[in-house]
Amino acid sequence: MIAGFIPNAGFTTFVILLVNIGLYAATAIVSMKSDSGSIMDINGRVLLAFGAKFTPYIAAGQWWRLVTAGFLHGGLLHIFMNSWVMMSVGAQVEETYGTARFIVLYFVATVAGFYASAYFSASLSVGASAGLFGLIGAMIVAGMKSGTTMGHALKTQYTQWVIYMLIIGLLPIFAVDTAAHVGGLAGGFAIAWLMDTPRAVLHWTDIAWRAAAAVSLVLTVLSFALMLRSLFA
Repeated sequence: MIAGFIPNAGFTTFVILLVNIGLYAATAIVSMKSDSGSIMDINGRVLLAFGAKFTPYIAAGQWWRLVTAGFLHGGLLHIFMNSWVMMSVGAQVEETYGTARFIVLYFVATVAGFYASAYFSASLSVGASAGLFGLIGAMIVAGMKSGTTMGHALKTQYTQWVIYMLIIGLLPIFAVDTAAHVGGLAGGFAIAWLMDTPRAVLHWTDIAWRAAAAVSLVLTVLSFALMLRSLFA
């Protein structure tokens, strides 16, 4: 399986990483051609053109930025850190919830995170961390629902992750969108609370979550199509 090239990454996790890296390469190339960008730090105007969250544009009808912003990154360290967390958390969420539920979780958390960000701040914002916080929230729910010693340990582990990451985000040396993180965490936690986990025999809930995953994928593809139309308009 192609995902085997990335340690501990499931296939869906690998695809998200691939999209993130591809978009980072594209924005880096365009950014390096501008006057104030480099491979290390992407020009803000470039990020805006490629679909970053920017509240005035979202308020004007560009809702798709709530999705595309989650696949963009502002610098090399930014994408490296988010990719590392994705490889760790994403694989465990895929194993626990299955592909369809994983897709729904990531989509809802991303949209919820950037909606919260847009509500509380008009500034430019990008990053996979809104979706990642949602995945962490889903693992906290899995631990809470388990009712076992292992489940309790899982809940404790990921709750500590949230606390550490939120504290790090408050440090002035990092330009962190805390609203996006909290919004993503809340979105992932809420949708995971409504979820069951895959069963050995196909259940009607599996069909329902597959349908929801299909809708999430269609909306994601549509968002990127609208981004490209805006980019080349």
